[in-house]
Amino acid sequence: MNVPRHLPLIQPVRPNPRDSEVPLDFPREWIEFEDPINPEHHIRADLTWLCSRWTCIFGNGCHGVVEGRATDGCCSHGAFFSDDEDLQRVRQHVKDLTPETWQYYKVGHKKGITEKDSVGEDEDRVRTRRVDGACLFLNRPGFPGGEGCSLHALALRTGQHPLDTKPEVCWQLPLRREQEWVTRPDETKILLSTVTEFDRRGWGEGGHDLHWYCTSAPEAHVGAEPVYLSNGPEIAALIGQAAYTELARLCSLRLAQGLLAEHPATTEANRLRDSSR
Repeated sequence: MNVPRHLPLIQPVRPNPRDSEVPLDFPREWIEFEDPINPEHHIRADLTWLCSRWTCIFGNGCHGVVEGRATDGCCSHGAFFSDDEDLQRVRQHVKDLTPETWQYYKVGHKKGITEKDSVGEDEDRVRTRRVDGACLFLNRPGFPGGEGCSLHALALRTGQHPLDTKPEVCWQLPLRREQEWVTRPDETKILLSTVTEFDRRGWGEGGHDLHWYCTSAPEAHVGAEPVYLSNGPEIAALIGQAAYTELARLCSLRLAQGLLAEHPATTEANRLRDSSR
């Protein structure tokens, strides 16, 4: 078909995946309890998040945090190391990667796996080096050794859990743990660990600029089991095994009773599923 020169070409409008995300503020259901083996440690847990059906959909519908780079998932900006111990642990596991399992093996060994943060107040923060716009541990589509995080794949191959091999920020997301010492009215002190959702605001101001983010997206609330089970090892690593066992019991009990404040992304995902039947 010949298009008249005086008429502009109409580009197809692509829906913005962010438009389907639920708002950040909604009712949440919380519970607080004492660590069974440490009376000075209390857990404050977000049942709405932990009983949601969120699951990672990397490579299965994930839109990525940077527009046009869906195959990066949330790896576009690299991973900031929490401390030197975190960095040294990852370096130990890097020794087990090979050119067949890590696409950027040569880059990592020639230039190193880290770079300094060049933006922000703390320019001494260290993150994983970025290559071609994403973390150097991310194997890209078409790599013979398989796409995705090479450190994650290493854990699966060697019978470990990814929390053993990956930077802390990578295996913790999208869980958020905050800890503070609280002085009670009787002057006693407890360590309060709050476990909740790492939503857009968790990233600071930049979080609102992400192209898409999974915790608020119904597309990612399609897990076969609730977060407190699917991410059980990670939660146990954050609050301790005994506290996690009690948390799992309480979550199971609450779901059996009927959760009052379900995550709206899970609610919407269920609605979409039922309407498609």
